[in-house]
Amino acid sequence: MIIYGGLFDFDNKEKEIKNLESKMLESNFWDDKKKSEEVISKLNSLKSQYEDLNKFKENIQNNIETLELLKDEYDEDLKVILEKDLDNYLIKLDNMKIYLLLSGPYDKNDAILEIHSGAGGTESCDWANMLLRMYERWCNSKNYKVELINIQEGEEAGIKSASLIVKGINAYGYLKNEKGVHRLVRLSPFDSSNRRHTSFASVSVTPIFENDNMNVEINESDIRIDVYRSSGCGGQGVNTTDSAVRITHLPTKIVVTCQNERSQIKNKETAMKVLKNKLYELELVRKKEEMDKIKGIQMENGFGSQIRSYVMHPYSMVKDHRTGTETSNVNKVLDGDIDMFINDNLKRGENSVI
Repeated sequence: MIIYGGLFDFDNKEKEIKNLESKMLESNFWDDKKKSEEVISKLNSLKSQYEDLNKFKENIQNNIETLELLKDEYDEDLKVILEKDLDNYLIKLDNMKIYLLLSGPYDKNDAILEIHSGAGGTESCDWANMLLRMYERWCNSKNYKVELINIQEGEEAGIKSASLIVKGINAYGYLKNEKGVHRLVRLSPFDSSNRRHTSFASVSVTPIFENDNMNVEINESDIRIDVYRSSGCGGQGVNTTDSAVRITHLPTKIVVTCQNERSQIKNKETAMKVLKNKLYELELVRKKEEMDKIKGIQMENGFGSQIRSYVMHPYSMVKDHRTGTETSNVNKVLDGDIDMFINDNLKRGENSVI
């Protein structure tokens, strides 16, 4: 007899699924679009987990029964099949354990992901654009909803910066592992002499906090609001009104920009939401640092630290400097296959300060 609990707690998962399905049947379910979308997202995630775990449980039970038959009548071919299944189950079990590691107070929240090109002009702007594509593809593989709220294009190619809101269960829990500086080494396509160049881009990730948890007041005198014309692809899609909004928080020098909506009011609302999240995160970090000083914990200055290198010349390798995880398939990583780095960093246990 096998006892399942914790991650494999089918009864509680089934109860939660039924509870969420009941909420969807309520007449006022769609009155609050944001809350209804959150319920649907959570329901889909739970159903996926439940189905995967139930199938996993059934397969294990079937193999246990087959193993009992082997005791009575040995069969070499059947033994080989069971051994292969065991290897596959160990890999699946390892992936399931990742859910247990996403236990931080904000891991299940949506996230704000920002990419900024480093020094190096066109080369760094192109690298920032490659990272944007990588994260968008990774989000698609997770069925996460991505909202590009701001993008600043490079003068010749690529982007100087981009800001995205990523919506989905555990979005922040996964993406928090991507905070830091990403380094690219390659033969530059922008260099007529085809020389090797090193480029840098930084990635920052902030959880989207629930309004009930946040207690952030912003004084009008502490912010400067600028409006300007949104950049666009041209043609019918170009925005001919000054709808883009840039908000600068003067005391902290935090700058937030939003230009994805045609409405200046909506862009301002989104920008203020992002600013409040950043200020709340800043307060949490400050409190954490104060507590560490009281406890005598030595804080490591991780700002600007290089977390991963992507080398395309003179050899092919992507290496995470925190865990030592590496692969020679650079193109696959740049196509969004970054789970190995995220998962190994989660296992390492180095969570962000929040």
